[in-house]
Amino acid sequence: MNKKIFVSDKMQKKYTYVLSQPVGENFDPEFKPDLTPKEMLELGVFGGRYLRDCRDEFPKEWFSKAKLYEGIKGHNKKLNYFGVDASQSLSEWLKKGWIYKDDPRGWFEWYCRYYMGRRIPDEDKRQIKRWKAMRRHISQLKNNCREGDIFCRPRQRQALLHWAYDSRLI
Repeated sequence: MNKKIFVSDKMQKKYTYVLSQPVGENFDPEFKPDLTPKEMLELGVFGGRYLRDCRDEFPKEWFSKAKLYEGIKGHNKKLNYFGVDASQSLSEWLKKGWIYKDDPRGWFEWYCRYYMGRRIPDEDKRQIKRWKAMRRHISQLKNNCREGDIFCRPRQRQALLHWAYDSRLI
C-alpha cells in the first residue's frame, strides 16, 4: 500500500498524503457511514459545490453521475437531494474551528480521503466524533416524522446526507 498522493488545486498547493489502507476498508469500528462519497455526490450534496476543482485526486467514476454546480460562484440548492440549503459557509466553519489545515474543504474532503485510505489518527478521531454527533438528528426525525415520509424535515435530512447518513432508511 502506502501510495503517495500529490495535490495541487485551488485550495491546496504542493500537499502530499499517503494512502495506507485499501479503498473503502479498515475504517475505525465506530465509523460506519451509510453512503460512500460517490453515492453522496450522485444523490446531491453541498449544492454541487464540492470537489469541482480537485476531481483528479479521486476516482473518475465518483463524478460520472455526480450532481455538480458548474457556475462560477456559489452553489445550487436544487442540486441537493432534498432541494434545500443545509450548509454553513466555509468562513463560518473556519470561525468555529471545524477546518483541519490539511482538509481545507472540511469534513467531506476528510471523508473522501479517509475513504481512499488516508489515516491521520488524531484528526480521524476528531472527525469521527463530529460524525457521531450528527446522530441526534436521526432521533429528531424518528420522533417527529411519520415512517416513510422522507421529505419531513428536509433541512435535517440534507444535513444528515452531508455527513454520509442516509435518512431515506429511517
